[in-house]
Amino acid sequence: MLGLGAVGVATAPYVQRGMEAFLGAAADKDPTGLSGLLPNGGGFRYYSVAASVPRKDARSYRLRIDGLVDNPTTYTLADLRSLPQTRVVRDVQCVTGWRVPDTPFEGVKLSHLLDAAGVLPEGRAIRFTCFDGTYSESLTLSQSRRDDVLVALRMQDKPVSHTHGGPVRLYVAPMYFYKSAKWLSGITVTPGVVPGYWEERGYDVDAWVGRSNGRTDTPTV
Repeated sequence: MLGLGAVGVATAPYVQRGMEAFLGAAADKDPTGLSGLLPNGGGFRYYSVAASVPRKDARSYRLRIDGLVDNPTTYTLADLRSLPQTRVVRDVQCVTGWRVPDTPFEGVKLSHLLDAAGVLPEGRAIRFTCFDGTYSESLTLSQSRRDDVLVALRMQDKPVSHTHGGPVRLYVAPMYFYKSAKWLSGITVTPGVVPGYWEERGYDVDAWVGRSNGRTDTPTV
């Protein structure tokens, strides 16, 4: 019994990584989203609203900041990596109920990118678009300037994988995880909030954990 227990402890990390890799690969080819219902050792559920998502790397990735700004800018992955990085560790909470505690994200504060672009006085909100060609999200300008809202390059202390929305995703720490758009490719300053993909389907626009969609979850800390 002791020997079997020791073998289990020794092999568990490899089994977990293998399962995560398998589920991630399955999700990439699953237009139904049903693979997102399967359990995963890392606690996350893999899900996309698009039938397929192109892969981007350091050579092909671009992030465009435009709209009501003085200086529209396009960033490469190298550009983003060269900027000051902020690390945030919070619980990740999905509006469907699952939670992954103490999850590190690291990246550039969204407020830093907005300041560099120069938001015009009539700018009141941000619209986020993604290179899956389908998903979008939104924040008010004041929400986007919080210190715990990141354009994230790292997740769980490693580069954000394609399955998790890499190479660059949005991370909005105090809100339900649908606000943290994966495969981020566009940040547009707008005169008002434009509801995102799920918000057009009934989800709350202001998705604060514990105060959204009738849920009573403990806020992330």
